[in-house]
Parts: sequence; C-alpha cells; structure tokens
Amino acid sequence: MSTDFLPHNALQLLATGTEYFPALLAAIDGAAHEIHLETYIFADDETGRTVAAALARAARRGVAVRVLVDDFGAREFAAGLGVSLVADGVELLAYRPQPRQQRIHWHRLRRLHRKLAVIDGRLAFVGGINIISDFDTGITVPRFDYAVSVVGPLVAAIHADMRHVWHIVRWSHLGHRPPAPDYQPPTPQPAGSVSAALVIRDNLRHRRDIEDAYLEAMDSAQKEIILANAYFLPGKPFREALTAAARRGVNVMLLLQGRADYILQHHATQSIYDSLLNAGVRIFEYQPSYLHAKVAVIDEAWATVGSSNIDPFSLLLSREANVIARDHAFASGLAAHLRAAISHDTIEIQRGTQNRSWLARRINAAAYALMRLLVGLTGYGKQYTSRNAG
Repeated sequence: MSTDFLPHNALQLLATGTEYFPALLAAIDGAAHEIHLETYIFADDETGRTVAAALARAARRGVAVRVLVDDFGAREFAAGLGVSLVADGVELLAYRPQPRQQRIHWHRLRRLHRKLAVIDGRLAFVGGINIISDFDTGITVPRFDYAVSVVGPLVAAIHADMRHVWHIVRWSHLGHRPPAPDYQPPTPQPAGSVSAALVIRDNLRHRRDIEDAYLEAMDSAQKEIILANAYFLPGKPFREALTAAARRGVNVMLLLQGRADYILQHHATQSIYDSLLNAGVRIFEYQPSYLHAKVAVIDEAWATVGSSNIDPFSLLLSREANVIARDHAFASGLAAHLRAAISHDTIEIQRGTQNRSWLARRINAAAYALMRLLVGLTGYGKQYTSRNAG
C-alpha cells in the first residue's frame, strides 16, 4: 500500500471533548466562507445544541454551512435539531437514510462513521469524537477519546475527500439535493514540520487502506506499540502482527475498554485475550469512563488518530477516516498521554487470570461466534474470513 504523506503540516492533539469542542466552536465562530462537518452522532443534548447554535450563527452571517450526518447514528437529528438548522440556511444531508419498514437490510450496516470538519479550507479536525456530551450518565470523567486539528497542505486532501462524499450523498437524494459547493479555497500553505496523511476506508478503492497502514507500521516496529481502541476484534493478520512484534521483543500495550457499552462485543474481545497474553502482549482496561479512542503510536515515530475501530464493522463496512503522522514530537506527545492513562487509570489483565471459570470461557466463545455470524450475514463473511480467519 502506498500512503500519500504531505510535509509541512501543524498538528495539535485534542484529548477528550473538553479540548475538542472549544477548539471546534472557536473555529466555527471564526469561519468566513465555508464550514463542512461530518459526524456519526449529532445528539440533541447540551453539547449538540451548542454546536448547532454556532453553525446557525455562521449560516446567518452568510457562511456556507454543510452538515452530513449518518442516518442511523443521528437518526433523530433531521427531525429535531436539523429542522431549525435548515431554517437558518444550513445545508443538511443524511447518509443512507433508514427505511421505515422494520425489515433487516444488511447492506445498510455500511455507515458513515467519520468525524471530520473543515473550516474555510484552511483548518481541519479529524478524530473519533462525535457531537455529543463528553460525559455519560453517572460518570464524572470525560469519555476517553481524541481528535487532532490540522493546518497545512493536508487540509486540502481532507477537504477534497469530504466534498467527494458530499457529492455522492447529494446525488443520492434525488429531488432533495442542495446546491453543489462553489467556494474554492486557496491552496493551504506550509504551516509546520509534520509529515502526515489522510487514510480512509470505503467500499471501492480504499477497502483495506487503514488496516494495511496499521499492519505495515506494526511489522516495522522495533521498540514499542501502544494501541488504544474502543472496539477491538481484529482478524488473524492483525493479531499475528501484534504477537510477532511482542515475540521479537517489542513492548506491545493494548488499552481497551474496562466499562463495556456493547456487551456482545466486549465478551467477543475477551475471547482473544489469552492468545495475545500468551504471546507477550500486555492488555490494560480503562476504568474511569467509557473508552472511545481509536489511536496508536509506534516507536514514537508513527502515530494515528481517527474514527476507525479495529473490528470487522469498521474495517469492512463503515466509511472511516484517520490521520497518520510521521513525526517524533506529535507521536511522543500522544504516547505520553496514553502512558499516563495506562499508569493511573487502568487495570492490567494478567496472564492466567483471564477466563478462569468455565462459564466465562463459554460466554466469550459464544459472543465471538455470534460476532462472526453477524459479519457473515452482512454478505462480507467470505471476504472477512479469507483474510481474517482464526
């Protein structure tokens, strides 16, 4: 796989919504020409209403505001917050609208899972943070997640890809198409020293790009791999890359969910713990709040921040977007943040203590088998098992 890295970018890591939302709101309020925003979830809560109000203010002052939401993740948005946004002049589209009937349509599991924004073609945000409150009910610690702001040549690539998806969705809406974007921003100028790339996953030319980028980086790891991921159920090549790295002496650390929001996925993930632990991979479960991150750092030289989980639904079905940075300063900063979380906010799963009871092993095995069945029912089972069996 060839990844197009662009030099001379400035990247800023934004940890949790407490850092991300103030930066996003300031950028929206400072927009002069165009705002392009994609999100899987756009909730009608305090955070969602605050972002919606900023978008409405921008539209009323003449900024072209385009919002693309996933119709499953944000299924209440079009009839809720979206109504007032459209009234204020915001252009709103929904990705893959859900049918009214309750029949199962497996192809509709192909969702827009990206979380992207571009302001005036000069500033971009990429990450895993939805437009939703950073705090879950009864939890006082913000959801563990990341985004990154980007200034420099990479912004043009992010903007072009967002416009491409907007164009596709726009034409699928037949008689309800908003006008095509007409603002042409100037070419972003060099802004820093970071070499970075946008890596996407779609169902055409980029089906394997995110997974392949991970595999290539892990295969070349010499000292350390730190990977934090919310929904971790990799196929055989990914697991083999992790275990091979651990066996050749690389310090491999996985930061995974301790609080499970999807019980089936959580038990399926636990079913592969033993094989990873036996190979020397270290596993840590985050405790203070829900972990939603999709990031990794390798040898403090390669780092990724984005929306893609390491599970079959992200790697086979959803539209995803990650930024990859080849820069020591950025990678070491993310690594330090992850190490601090591992040191203070996790429980390490020790070899020999996982799945001690017969019942726990049976539950985890059944969850794994059910997840494999669900993938097969989508019509992607042969594609998944041919590459990711085991």
